[in-house]
Amino acid sequence: MEPILENNRKWVEKQRAADPQFFERLADGQKPRYLFIGCSDSRVPASAITGTGPGEMFVHRNIANMVVHTDFNLLSVLQYAVEVLGVQDIMVVGHYGCGGVAAAATNKQYGLIDGWLTNIRDVIRVHETEFLRIKDESQRLRRLVELNVIEQVRNLAKTNIIQNAWKTPNPPRLHGLVYDIKEGLLKDLEVEGARLSELDHIYSTEMAAHAEEVLEEQVGQEVTENRPSLKASSEQAKEDRKAEKSESKQLSKVD
Repeated sequence: MEPILENNRKWVEKQRAADPQFFERLADGQKPRYLFIGCSDSRVPASAITGTGPGEMFVHRNIANMVVHTDFNLLSVLQYAVEVLGVQDIMVVGHYGCGGVAAAATNKQYGLIDGWLTNIRDVIRVHETEFLRIKDESQRLRRLVELNVIEQVRNLAKTNIIQNAWKTPNPPRLHGLVYDIKEGLLKDLEVEGARLSELDHIYSTEMAAHAEEVLEEQVGQEVTENRPSLKASSEQAKEDRKAEKSESKQLSKVD
């Protein structure tokens, strides 16, 4: 660990020399503009490839830059970034040569990660026709990297976190990027603004409102249908109380 600690000391000295108040300002809090959702690959350092510094970018990374709706780690990061930090741009950043994407394109088992890779195989299933038409394997995998990024941006748009944010005056923008390790360049797939309008009837949060309306109608109908029995029960209770009072009077006369 000594090289790590030594590099840290050198970095601190460099930062203080350029800006004596640098760390004091960082300690006051963060207000990042960007949320970076990227791959865990060590060759894709978020701040380095985007030219951003400390405090400018909130970062979440996992195998193959996935947005999985049962991943509470990702969802917690997303909600905090959007609702608390108020990020303006959310980027899903994949990279060519991704090992997770390549593994998902095979029929091999790898162990614990197989469940995670199923999410990428779902991308293949959705785009199977296009995927199988590409004969060159390397080009097929490059395209799968791009398709995976596109689908993860769409998965972001399906979350109620993003859909609710889109109803606010200053909603975040969604972006899909791919990093080319050989060239060091980012490629914009131009999928920002994917509102899934063609799938609103399935994924939109308006569905929840509709479900509530249906539930209210059902509950109202059940109450209406049960009113006769409720009335009968009430009448029976009155008769029982009258009988008890009459019996009590008769016992008093006997005494």
